[in-house]
Amino acid sequence: MASENVLTLGDGNFEAEVLQSAVPVLVDFWATWCAPCKAIAPTIDAIAAEYAGKIKVGKVNVDESQSTPAKYGVRGIPTVILFKDGKIVDQVVGAVPKSQLEALINKAL
Repeated sequence: MASENVLTLGDGNFEAEVLQSAVPVLVDFWATWCAPCKAIAPTIDAIAAEYAGKIKVGKVNVDESQSTPAKYGVRGIPTVILFKDGKIVDQVVGAVPKSQLEALINKAL
């Protein structure tokens, strides 16, 4: 489902892949049953391809990994959070347009 540029994140690898990353990381919290999550997925894939080398992009399935979304207060999905240097830069909730996600990324670049 995810493109080769999108990491599969979870409770086990979140700290290493996101919090210790040398580059900003855009994380999409999603679930298989979530229609808006499916709607935003192609946009996430496109951003992962366009920003390859500048940022990392990953997805956390909230049904499979429950402690990570809870730790960051994810209550609605899709929630997209941008991390830099292990801290949250900004976040958006819902199936937002690509331009809004790009504006989010540009805050960290």
